[in-house]
Amino acid sequence: MALRRRTWIWLGAAVLVVLAAVTLIWFQPQKLFYDDRVNEALPSVAAEESAMPSGTASPSAPAGPVELATGTFISREHDTVGTAKVLQLPDGRVIVRFEGFETSNGPVLVVWLSKNQANGDDDAFDDDYVDLGPLKGNIGDQNYEVPDGVDATSYTSVVVWCDRFNVSFGAADLQPVS
Repeated sequence: MALRRRTWIWLGAAVLVVLAAVTLIWFQPQKLFYDDRVNEALPSVAAEESAMPSGTASPSAPAGPVELATGTFISREHDTVGTAKVLQLPDGRVIVRFEGFETSNGPVLVVWLSKNQANGDDDAFDDDYVDLGPLKGNIGDQNYEVPDGVDATSYTSVVVWCDRFNVSFGAADLQPVS
């Protein structure tokens, strides 16, 4: 009788350990207790320009980034604040920049440009989108390079997407800057 009881106790303990491990790996609740802070500067091409002989800088190149579109984040599944900007750098690269950004930390967060409006259905964000890569941090200023050949201004919003649970944490409608 005691042997059966010990077997059931060990079996129950093993099941609890497996459930705890699966929960920690899949849901990652521990991320609720810490933040990933990022403070990236705006990319510059100063190093490339300084490598050119003096007086040979291109007169048509703008001195700084040109703002193509901007938007303010709205909260979706989690409180999200900040600004998203689409910027063209003097060297022609296009980036999406988050400023004053803050959201909850979570598992497998990515940044997308989407044709869905920020307040649209979650199911529509992944209908037509461009993946800009993993979210670098849930707090702070950060930059995401838009792949060559992608017209960032043809997208309606930028989205922080949880790939694990297929929900948006927050999104910002991109309004062209005139």
